[in-house]
Amino acid sequence: MSKFQELGLQENLLQAITDMGFETPSEVQEKAIPLLLENETDIVSLAQTGTGKTAAFGFPMLQKINPESRTTQGLILSPTRELCLQITNELKNYGKYVKGLNVVAVYGGASITDQASKIKKGAQIIVATPGRMKDMIGRRMIDISKIEYCVLDEADEMLNMGFYEDITEILSHSPEDKSTWLFSATMPKEVSTIAKKFMNDPMEITVGTKNTGSKNVTHEFYMVGARDRYQALKRLADTNPNIFSVIFCRTKRDTQKVAEMLIEDGYSAAALHGDLSQNQRDLVMKSFRNRQIQMLVATDVAARGIDVEDITHVINYQLPDEIETYTHRSGRTGRAGKSGVSMVIITKSEQRKIKAIEKIIQKEFIKKDVPNGMEICEIQLFHLANKVKNTDVNHEIDTYLPRLNEVLEEFSKEELIKKVFSVEFTRFYNYYRKAKDLNVQGRADGGGEEYSKNSVRYFVNVGRKDDLEWMDLKDLVRELTQLGKDDVFHVDTMDTFSFFNTDEKHSEMVIAALQGVEINGRTIDIEISKDKGRKGGRGRKGGGGGFKGKGDRRGGGGNRRGERRGGGDRKFDKGDRKSGGDRKFEKSDREGDRGGAKFKGKRRGASKPSDSKGTGGRRRRRG
Repeated sequence: MSKFQELGLQENLLQAITDMGFETPSEVQEKAIPLLLENETDIVSLAQTGTGKTAAFGFPMLQKINPESRTTQGLILSPTRELCLQITNELKNYGKYVKGLNVVAVYGGASITDQASKIKKGAQIIVATPGRMKDMIGRRMIDISKIEYCVLDEADEMLNMGFYEDITEILSHSPEDKSTWLFSATMPKEVSTIAKKFMNDPMEITVGTKNTGSKNVTHEFYMVGARDRYQALKRLADTNPNIFSVIFCRTKRDTQKVAEMLIEDGYSAAALHGDLSQNQRDLVMKSFRNRQIQMLVATDVAARGIDVEDITHVINYQLPDEIETYTHRSGRTGRAGKSGVSMVIITKSEQRKIKAIEKIIQKEFIKKDVPNGMEICEIQLFHLANKVKNTDVNHEIDTYLPRLNEVLEEFSKEELIKKVFSVEFTRFYNYYRKAKDLNVQGRADGGGEEYSKNSVRYFVNVGRKDDLEWMDLKDLVRELTQLGKDDVFHVDTMDTFSFFNTDEKHSEMVIAALQGVEINGRTIDIEISKDKGRKGGRGRKGGGGGFKGKGDRRGGGGNRRGERRGGGDRKFDKGDRKSGGDRKFEKSDREGDRGGAKFKGKRRGASKPSDSKGTGGRRRRRG
């Protein structure tokens, strides 16, 4: 009797399990499958990516539905089309011996009429992205009024992408007495809220500890200067010649740029982000699965649903906006009992984030140095030696041996070894012999460079009431000053005012760039604060330069009321903000499809119009 049989699965499903070579159920499958088979209940299951969640809800749903009926009985919502297609294919494999089963994928980027046609023929289970599902319900192409089971897969990521309203709308068309099964890697407040709103006394299944990472993953961080991030990435790749990795960037723009630079430098790389068509995405993923690509550079959203075996490394080229997202990233490696490595490239100012992540994953990071040039040359030399040692001899070469011996007869064994290995060694040696040390030393307490002696802290009279979160303000400053992403730091937004830091050498330029900019008639006022910033989270009381109450700011020339007179109307339309003429600042580039809100304003005395996009903003829904 197999262990899957002990879970209570019927024969036609067990036969499919045998065909797929599954032998032992994972922990989440062992806990969820019997519970869902034996009860009509709502559940919340917390388990990391790669723990077999699809089978945990897929097998019970397949066993409980009636395949002889053409009525839609099961709905599975997932955040991305990649994951939607993956779940659909897996369910078809699980149910290959279930006669009459029809599972249909519903997602954006494909013909809506074709999808509607497949559903009309009778689909017992629909797997869908929220945006397309909502659209088809609105067009009356789908009827979910009789569904018995609803799965919210990767619930935390769906909410993180801004799908809350879509999910609410979709579920309003479903029966109240259905069973809702929520699967999530983390349990932020938003997931708790949706569980309370749509579920009735759910049972909870937890695999491992809430919000923790895989026990098979080692976590490392490398601290470098802001401008050395890409060079550090290349060195980490060269230090691991057999690397098969996913590299995470924060925006689509950075993803494309890093991938292009890697390709130009001779690495086997490709980009995966939301601007790719479905066909382009499929080609990239096919190449990655076939290992024609060693380094897949991706955004967090685009990487959802990647189910590729034996990924050796996850490299965080940039840390995510939300530190909880780190568990999703690191979960791409260390699967199926195998070990993996999650590397993080940070600057000195980001060191405090490592401590925050450690609390979530409940594991310590190992601080490592980026290898120097000669270390890389040595690693590559012995990688080649082992490659030669393990190469099977192709005896077709025997015909050419006499002539080869003639060409090489003047050299001794030692000279031949030197010449053969110099081919590869010299290439790396010439590149790295004058390479500088990229490592930056942080504070011993892990606090990072909280207060640079050469940094300046600024006060500006705009904040959350002006629809500015910390990342939006950072992007606004970068847009106006053309500074790099690591040149603007310690950004803290309050209700009616905010603070940020830059290096002292940029202070005159920063003040000139921001002073006098208008946002719907509201003139930005900027001044230098005497306080360079203090520890504390963004937007919390006590954070951002020391302040008391809702409106008082201390430091930088005495007490100032946060609601400064003469500031104009704090409310402004989400339109286009013009600065330096007609420059638009659009909050749309950040992957996760956050977008939609734009700033509208102008700089006094502007002359030439020029357009340039910024980043950040509210999440846009993707279907």
